[in-house]
Amino acid sequence: MPIKNGAEYVESLRGRKVKVYLFNELVKEPVDHPMIRPSINAVAATYDIANEEPEMAAAKSSISGHNVNRFLHIAESADDLVNQNKMQRRLGQLTGTCFQRCVGMDALNSLYSTTFEIDQKYKTPYHRRLIDFIKMIQRENFVIGGAMTDTKGDRSLSPSQQPDPDMFLHIVKRDKKGVYVTGAKAHQTGCINSHWIIVMPTMRLKAEDKDYAIVGAVPVDAPGITYIYGRQSCDTRSMEEGDMDAGNSKFAGQEAMIVFEDVFIPNELIFMDGEYDYAAMLVERFTCYHRRSYVCKTGLGDVLIGAAAAIADYNGVASASHIRDKLVEMTHLNETIFGTGIASSYQAHKTASGNWQNDDMLANVCKHNVTRFPYEIGRLAQDIAGGLMVTMPSEKDFRGKVTGPILEKYLKGRKGVSTENRVRILRLIENMTLGRNAVGYLTESMHGAGSPQAQRIQIARQMQLEYKKKLAKDLANVKEGEAAETAQESTEYFDKIFGAGKKKKAK
Repeated sequence: MPIKNGAEYVESLRGRKVKVYLFNELVKEPVDHPMIRPSINAVAATYDIANEEPEMAAAKSSISGHNVNRFLHIAESADDLVNQNKMQRRLGQLTGTCFQRCVGMDALNSLYSTTFEIDQKYKTPYHRRLIDFIKMIQRENFVIGGAMTDTKGDRSLSPSQQPDPDMFLHIVKRDKKGVYVTGAKAHQTGCINSHWIIVMPTMRLKAEDKDYAIVGAVPVDAPGITYIYGRQSCDTRSMEEGDMDAGNSKFAGQEAMIVFEDVFIPNELIFMDGEYDYAAMLVERFTCYHRRSYVCKTGLGDVLIGAAAAIADYNGVASASHIRDKLVEMTHLNETIFGTGIASSYQAHKTASGNWQNDDMLANVCKHNVTRFPYEIGRLAQDIAGGLMVTMPSEKDFRGKVTGPILEKYLKGRKGVSTENRVRILRLIENMTLGRNAVGYLTESMHGAGSPQAQRIQIARQMQLEYKKKLAKDLANVKEGEAAETAQESTEYFDKIFGAGKKKKAK
């Protein structure tokens, strides 16, 4: 039976044979672990929004013929891409964290066009296999995780040059039924909360890297896969009694390392096998989708702006001009991110395969804004919040018989605001700018979908400087031929006047 809502999604994760290590201990049931569960709740929200706001978060698929969750939909128009962005911002507002499904959505869309073009050149069966896979996951309403980032080892060496070949995921053996892969994928968002993982190469490859040019789908609990859960700042607060100190009382993100040891991928789930010349295309198309997907951070920005405004009100300074100015600046930065991301979607074009790809230049500008603006929004939120944000006693102290009344008295804000509500908003600001969800709002904004330099390289490739120079020269009535002739005449005149004098002096 297909998964219908968030509650059914949570239950679908139970009883799997997933090998997850956390604090050097094997987790018996990840669904019930207090540190993991908030990230599962965030994914569950992606199911519920498709039921509650279907115009934005669901779509009619021409592949399966059914209404599907937008995270599983292949974009069939620019409007589909725009609605992705609107859904991403809304989910950011609802969860205040990373909801972990954008990677899978962007992987499916980039693979759709790339496999089509591989098949056109090499007569391979990858596109048909991918369509069959998409039909299955749309029917069952599964969560798809995309695994692209390898551990990389020595960054100056290509995959095949590494002293340890496992620094990049690669094929170690094959038989008539499929291939076996070994390696690791680092800091993989929402991987344990997914049903399937699609592995992909992480960079441009050469002929000698052929064994690393592998794309395929595996179940999350496939034999040979081990997950080592990643730490997040203040993450163990979710394991303590109460929910005040956690900041975000309901949701969190998730990252883990995925270790593959002779993991089998059957032929019918292989979507690239040795076509190294298409690795760069896949990576570039994926990052194009994924960099404009970072409009999700504007939803988190909305939450942080709201928290900053609320604490200013609780502190009794909401009407101060400098507070209003800071809130305006935060909003300006947040909307700038959203504007470039959604513009990239509006400027989409149809690929040869029939799905739609967003504008690459604007996607990179969007992501480059994301590497900067959330940090400034966070700084301004901390400025407005004040130092109490990081010096407050624990929730246990607030509940204590001796310390509780003291804190209640001295940590009050303006009249009419409860001390607990003031503390909860301060904890949320701490959570998003320094604590657990700073991973999804700040550091992920810096390095997710490529570090700032990766975007600058793509922007530089598309600057069209020669075209822009021509525009300027046309308006200035510059005529290159005449300019060159005039320059030559000037040189001859200089030599005639001053060159002769130099010759006489030399004699």
